[in-house]
Amino acid sequence: MDKINSNNALIVFQGKDIRRKWHDDEWYFSVVDVICVLTESKDSKDYWYRLKKREAEQGIELSTICRQLKLPASDGKKYLTDCANTESMFRIVQSIPSKKAEPFKRWLAKVGYERVQEIESPELAQERMKQLYEQKGYSKEWIEKRLRGIAIRQELTDEWKQRGVNEHVEFSILTNEISKATFGKTIGEYKELKGLKRQNLRDHMTDMELIFNMLGEKITTEVTANKDAQNFEECSEAAKKGGGVAGRARMDAEKTIGKSIVTNENYLETPEKVKRLENKNRRKNMRNIRT
Repeated sequence: MDKINSNNALIVFQGKDIRRKWHDDEWYFSVVDVICVLTESKDSKDYWYRLKKREAEQGIELSTICRQLKLPASDGKKYLTDCANTESMFRIVQSIPSKKAEPFKRWLAKVGYERVQEIESPELAQERMKQLYEQKGYSKEWIEKRLRGIAIRQELTDEWKQRGVNEHVEFSILTNEISKATFGKTIGEYKELKGLKRQNLRDHMTDMELIFNMLGEKITTEVTANKDAQNFEECSEAAKKGGGVAGRARMDAEKTIGKSIVTNENYLETPEKVKRLENKNRRKNMRNIRT
């Protein structure tokens, strides 16, 4: 089943990732990603270049119906990328000979329609998010924590926005401050530990990691509001303090349970639900051996 998540910059069509960005009240999709999906070209950038050149010879300038927006690449950084909204993407797809063109256009129309529904009824977005995670093999217990974490994160970023923090640059710095204080690792270091690249770190956190991540961000929100932190510098101090509270709680928990909460575990190959069952059976077997 093709996956759609209105709160995510990544969607999937027939098993292939397509990057997108919400811009000027509508979705814009990466043209090269769509070309990769429809043509399975090994060099979609070159295909796009040749397609534009071919159409230009017919008097059609495809570049004029695109916008360059920053999208994340495989190295984790964001680069300007040719993107098209739904209407323009329909025009581009018409120029690509592919058996997948018609099902893709139907899917593309569905993406746009569901976004309109979600603007009118935000609860639909949360329900679709649950479905997305279920399709990916996450347990209901994990999904509830993940969704709660998203809500807590939203509360925190809303505070930052109100206090003059730059969303595109300083948000990531503050997030790193919380992560470093909570887990002893920046987001980049944490992703490296788990063997992740473009993937969302939180989607590969265990229950315990999610809990302490929520704690760090929730305490940071409270400190930021109670101290009436203004601008980046004061919010940075609040982030360190909030993360510090979660970090001390994490270390105390680790001493008590006798193992590290920070793990290299990810769900790239084995779904979370399967790993949860495997861990449950392993603990059960250990109890049986001891008795």
